[in-house]
Amino acid sequence: MTKPSPLADKLVVLIGGSGFIGSHVAQELLERGARVRIAAREPEKAFRLKPLANLGQLQFARCNVRDRHSLAACVTGADAVIYLVGTFGADQRALQATGAGAAAQAAYDTGAQGFVYLSAIGADAAKETGYYRTKGEGEALVRQAFPRATILRPSAVFGEEDGFVPMFADLVSKLPVLPVFGAQSQLQPVWVDDLATGIVNALEDPGAHGGKTYEAAGPEALSMMQINTMIGEAQGRKRSFFAMPDALAKLVAAMPMTPINGDQYAMLEEGSTATPGMPQIDALGVTPRPLSLFLDKWMVRYRKHGRFSDKRTA
Repeated sequence: MTKPSPLADKLVVLIGGSGFIGSHVAQELLERGARVRIAAREPEKAFRLKPLANLGQLQFARCNVRDRHSLAACVTGADAVIYLVGTFGADQRALQATGAGAAAQAAYDTGAQGFVYLSAIGADAAKETGYYRTKGEGEALVRQAFPRATILRPSAVFGEEDGFVPMFADLVSKLPVLPVFGAQSQLQPVWVDDLATGIVNALEDPGAHGGKTYEAAGPEALSMMQINTMIGEAQGRKRSFFAMPDALAKLVAAMPMTPINGDQYAMLEEGSTATPGMPQIDALGVTPRPLSLFLDKWMVRYRKHGRFSDKRTA
């Protein structure tokens, strides 16, 4: 008989839980018997999770992380809180720093026993890049308000339905020649379900993991050129990829309505790989799986004739 999870029947609030990562964290929590409250600006985006929950196991709350009263109302009664809000656009400080600190304070004040803040590899309050700087500021504010919080810093997160994989896959399926931004930049992509498992494992044992920071890097260090090439090969398409010159890439990133902004390009140039000496996701009981394990299956729908494509040799 499987031992019940320590989170069974506990209330876990996911702030920003209606998005890509949040939906996977919610599923992991539901499977372990937790009660889940999705607190988000547009919680209706998470209604697709309803069939996965038992009666009374899932609830939704509209939450404005800029409003301390809204945050306090959303975390009332919570045994644990997970803060997942993030943005590459405007209001990074409000959403990733100030809001995170306010959420941690509200969780602490209302008696929550665990708090997880989702940061990023490279987070540092002293950096010029807005995303990394505000994530670093958020870490400090969370620690100040909730000293036993657990911080997870993932590399690029991949999944079948969202993240960089479907975006690149769609482009590869349509264009015979593709530019690659930051072609030699190294990432260690982490599968969204592995990240979700790590987050929930941290909450199951706040005594062991509270007050600590972990990175979540996948087992493969891949360049952006390698990632694009792997996606093309998995689709069975012959594509030409070329490295976008740095000066041109920066010019494109500075323009409006482009697939990458200046902040994202600066992050891409820096790369996102495991930091030597930092505790990794395996310390949370997770053996991360590589991107290469999934691509052949996920790319079927992007092939010329889908499932009716000729069988390709391995």
